[in-house]
Amino acid sequence: MNELKGMHHVTAITSSAEKIYEFFTYVLGMRLVKKTVNQDDIQTYHLYFTDDEGNPGTDMTFFDFPGIPKGVHGTNEIFKTSFRVPSDDALDYWVKRFDRLEVKHTGIKEQFGKRTLSFVDFDDQQYQLISDENNEGVAAGTPWQKGPIPLEYAITGLGPIFVRVNNIDYFKEIMEKVLLFTEIDKEGSYHLFEVDEGGNGAQVIVEYNAVLPQARQGYGTVHHTAFRVEDRAGLDEWMKRMQSFRLPNSGYVERYYFGSLYTNVAPQILFEIATDGPGFMGDEPYETLGEILALPPFLEPKREQIENAVRYIDTVRSNKVFEKEYE
Repeated sequence: MNELKGMHHVTAITSSAEKIYEFFTYVLGMRLVKKTVNQDDIQTYHLYFTDDEGNPGTDMTFFDFPGIPKGVHGTNEIFKTSFRVPSDDALDYWVKRFDRLEVKHTGIKEQFGKRTLSFVDFDDQQYQLISDENNEGVAAGTPWQKGPIPLEYAITGLGPIFVRVNNIDYFKEIMEKVLLFTEIDKEGSYHLFEVDEGGNGAQVIVEYNAVLPQARQGYGTVHHTAFRVEDRAGLDEWMKRMQSFRLPNSGYVERYYFGSLYTNVAPQILFEIATDGPGFMGDEPYETLGEILALPPFLEPKREQIENAVRYIDTVRSNKVFEKEYE
């Protein structure tokens, strides 16, 4: 069996494609590598923020579904997304940056032996930075070279996702028997699972919580998260595995930039398995990634209709010079 290789991407819902572009570009210093639309709802933007080169395992992506209400955090949800930074010193930099830019945060804390810094955006979407200071395992990505964040402090990819459930025994079985993760640690109600090479890029933190009410999806919440496999053959293996456990799944879905397989592993918890390739540079050059409205070939005949349905967002950065912001 081809083990999952760690995090591939996290997809969340935002109230504003424009504001999330500003937040991820100018506050977090992540690179928009693809401005496209939701392939199942073409009036909805789908924005991909990654490392410098769009490497798998570094993507945070957003939908902006028109008219969707604000989500409610609770149990049975993917409730927080982590981003990796190179060191403990980087977290000190980010505390000062968040204070200056008035980003709400918790201050630096420690969990499972790693220093972390939790924060939220304008929608109360939950994030944390996690230090790679003592990390081993899946390699990090490459920070956005021309972004505003000094490279020694910049975000390099996805860290652990947080899942909150009210049935920990069932979810533990899914993680270990179906998805082949291993529980390696526990702190209070938090269980740490990892897969393959492990480390910050291949971990899931599961919180058992039967007290909070049921979460409700909307803007400010995560839609789904995805784990990596190398190629279509690996994806097909996982499809057969899902079927052997009688887990309902989507079957193969062609997303053009990668292939996908979706399954609901628990109430309101949607997991995806996605291939590493072909990636984001097949239809745009490295220098101008994310600057045009990119459409997969099967949507290209609908370009005029789509451009009329989504408002224009200026995402041109190749003609700008970002000064590194050291405070």
